[in-house]
Amino acid sequence: MKAQRVFLWLVAAMVFLWSVRARGLRRCLISMDIHPVEETFQEIKKTIQAKDTFQNVTILSTSETLHSIKPSDVCCMTKNLLAFYVDRVFKDHQELNPQILRKISSIANSFLYMHKALQRCQAQRQCHCREAATNATRIIHDNYDQLEVRSAAIKSLGELDVLLAWIDKNHQGTLAA
Repeated sequence: MKAQRVFLWLVAAMVFLWSVRARGLRRCLISMDIHPVEETFQEIKKTIQAKDTFQNVTILSTSETLHSIKPSDVCCMTKNLLAFYVDRVFKDHQELNPQILRKISSIANSFLYMHKALQRCQAQRQCHCREAATNATRIIHDNYDQLEVRSAAIKSLGELDVLLAWIDKNHQGTLAA
């Protein structure tokens, strides 16, 4: 009888600790509606992709890099991808059309907001970066570095729909409605 109580107490403690950890991870997920960002991108997608001269090359390599990310690495990978776009892609892209530039700036500001939220989680040790996420990030940077800077920026901007779909899929139920 006493052994059953100890066992039930241990199970209850494990469930409690798991739920606390799950809630901690949930706080690190994106808490904004990504759909306006997707809509903004759709408005400029054709114009951006028309400038892409490397149709047979991908930066995000959708078939393996993003789809192989485990749930435990989603926070880190999302943070890394947002940083990649904020620190490299948006800065490297040179847009002459002011309307397109405004829309890209709007997307960049949304990415910056999401990135800062995930940085806060990482500072609180709630967004761990494991080797798989680090390796996937390195592959994306290597893919980017294989192209000339302007071409790489255009290619990456043209692949925003891939990134946004991945974020939406991996942060379902956590996005603000």
